[in-house]
Amino acid sequence: MASKIPATERLQPTPRGLRRHRLPAWYDDAKLGIFIHWSVSSVIGWAPREHDINELLRRDYDNAQLFTPYTEWYENSLRFPDSPVAEYHRRTHGSRSYASFAADFEAALQRWDPTAWAQRFRQAGARYVVLVTKHHDGFCLWPSRVANPNRSRWHTARDCVRDLAAAVRAEGMRFGVYYSGGLDWTFEPMALRTMGDVAASIPRGPYPAYAEAQVRELIAHVEPDVLWNDIAWPTAARPLYRLFADYYAAVPDGVVNDRWLSWSPVVGALRHRVVRRGFDALMRRRFRRPDAALTPPGLGHFDYQTPEYVTFADVRRRKWECVRGMDKSFGYNRNSRPDDFLSRDELIHSFVDIVAKNGNLLLNVGPCGEDATISEPQQQRLGWLGDWLARNGECIYATRPWVRAAGATAEGTPVRFTARGRTVYAILLGTPPSTQLTFPDLRRRPTTGARLLGGGPVDCAATNAGVRVTLPALPASPAHAIAFEDVVAAPSGAAAPSEAPVGRSPR
Repeated sequence: MASKIPATERLQPTPRGLRRHRLPAWYDDAKLGIFIHWSVSSVIGWAPREHDINELLRRDYDNAQLFTPYTEWYENSLRFPDSPVAEYHRRTHGSRSYASFAADFEAALQRWDPTAWAQRFRQAGARYVVLVTKHHDGFCLWPSRVANPNRSRWHTARDCVRDLAAAVRAEGMRFGVYYSGGLDWTFEPMALRTMGDVAASIPRGPYPAYAEAQVRELIAHVEPDVLWNDIAWPTAARPLYRLFADYYAAVPDGVVNDRWLSWSPVVGALRHRVVRRGFDALMRRRFRRPDAALTPPGLGHFDYQTPEYVTFADVRRRKWECVRGMDKSFGYNRNSRPDDFLSRDELIHSFVDIVAKNGNLLLNVGPCGEDATISEPQQQRLGWLGDWLARNGECIYATRPWVRAAGATAEGTPVRFTARGRTVYAILLGTPPSTQLTFPDLRRRPTTGARLLGGGPVDCAATNAGVRVTLPALPASPAHAIAFEDVVAAPSGAAAPSEAPVGRSPR
């Protein structure tokens, strides 16, 4: 647990006061986190798989929620009788209610082993874990003392939050909590078809007090290292600033993400159909762009940004975290096919690309709800990460962006760069056909040396075309890394940090 800040050093609950909080080094060093979407929807575990979310918003904005690949949105999709989810539900589960599947989820918890999960995540190379404690269906993974006035006992009897926090920390990792502050379908069951509907459905009435009380309960309960909100926040800005100040007092090296857009009359105006139509027209136009993607607007206070299934063209000035599933969903989807999942090369290349551009990867695991297990395709990908990081973790953990993120060898192999102190890491995306490689982005000094991670020193020489290295025969691998000591950047080609999204993670 983190130590408390003395009262005299507490951050003031104002935008200026909160800006005194600096991103802690542990988060910047970590690079890899595990996200866990696991709720009542995980028992059913089904969604359409034809399009990823950003592609769907570009192709069919007005019906995106009907065809969403996110299984955790099942209850909302079920509200549309003509949706694929509704058709699947009638065919498979008849008239059974969504809420009735909570009993199946609860029964599976008797067999759940949080220690086994935590050990698997550590073996994968993760440095932090973020658990979805309450998603949009309002179901809580801890026996909250804050009563839900609309659906009694809509929570687990077992304290999954406490049990997983203890297991994760016992393995030397940090623990964070996700909370759906912007949506709770037990308070506002409006059928959501468009982004305008989503923004308009932030519950009012007793919900703002309920959400704040639950988040404060979670902070007191496990002192989370990460406070990860989704969609928006239902209170006005001033109480939100107090919440942040109190959180930082309890967890001085904690971090908050960028999805805390506080409620205001402007947001409230979206409940009017005419205003919502105007908002949807703007969003429809935005998502017609080929590079459009789910990227939070970056308003209000936050420590880092969380684009969804997105990467960027170059190094970002501000720390960011790519959040994505291994397939097209966050929650478990029994409908996914093998080619819906990231391949080994896609996973490692995407991860390296994100780190080179000042990002972390928060890779989602969606456990099966009926038996609290992690499916084999997801286990396999955790293994791929762990195997690669065991050999190459030096070029990932505790590194920072170099003067440029990307390049290529003179022979054509793509390269990503990271740095630590005077060491520059050149990460080859793939196994090059030749053992002699030239790096045009680098210039050698008399004291420059090079070594292959997982190998040993390699010869390097200065040429007019850049630094040339001679490698041993390389085993097949998604990526190989070379550490250069006391090397300098070539004078041309350095790009300024960019804020433009590419659109989706490279596959």
